[in-house]
Amino acid sequence: MLALAGSTYAQFTSGVNLVEVYATVTDQRGAPVRDLTAADVRIREDGSPQTISAFTAGEFPLAVAIGLDRSFSMGTGRTSRLDTAKSAARAFIEALKPVDQVMVIAIGSETTVVAPLSTKHEAALAAIDRLDAWGTTPLYDAMAGALDAIQSAKGRRALVVLSDGSDRYSDISAAVLVDQVRRRDVLVYPVAIGSERPAVFAELATASGGRSFFQSDPRELLATLTSIATELRSQYLLGYTPARPAGAEPSWHSIEVVVNRPGVRVRARDGYYSK
Repeated sequence: MLALAGSTYAQFTSGVNLVEVYATVTDQRGAPVRDLTAADVRIREDGSPQTISAFTAGEFPLAVAIGLDRSFSMGTGRTSRLDTAKSAARAFIEALKPVDQVMVIAIGSETTVVAPLSTKHEAALAAIDRLDAWGTTPLYDAMAGALDAIQSAKGRRALVVLSDGSDRYSDISAAVLVDQVRRRDVLVYPVAIGSERPAVFAELATASGGRSFFQSDPRELLATLTSIATELRSQYLLGYTPARPAGAEPSWHSIEVVVNRPGVRVRARDGYYSK
């Protein structure tokens, strides 16, 4: 049996505080575990057991933002990091289902939505093809803006960021960015390309229930992006109404998702702020 902290942002419907939890469960090889039932899963909030009222397995429509670092630090070399990132982003989009929505965000001195959220994947692919190296990297500001851009979408939301991880000239700090992730309902998948992975990438993944990656070998990047698309299609959606009524003031609530099966790994968010 393995437990790992997790939850998504609290959802409120018809006056009821419904907390929805997207959980990724993998075996020892990292392959998705697809045959769980509600009886296999338990949830604790602030240490107290909760009653699961909703359990859905299988594929869910996805709304995903792809953030591509196009700064000059990504655009050097015979085969630049930007070229590699663009190829990987194309592979990710091609692995999506036709019903999945995707948007493309270019990260340079300014953050620009170069392809708005849509199921028209060919428009996103064309926008990626047009990107070239430009500007510096206010990465934390850009990721905060990308979170805002995708948060309003319906359904399961995700942000995939491809960057060398070097932040320059952001107005917000890494700590503020992590706090903003905790207050939103977006799975974050930061992918570091280059010689090192910034510590904040792992924090963002843990806070959101996503996963961070470090790719020093560009040849592995396409496989990484394809695996993210597979993971997003293989999650479980759990829902419960907290046994303890929410207070008048916003407060942080930790969550644990426990799977009663040996040899599995569970990833999900580490808590949520009640409204």
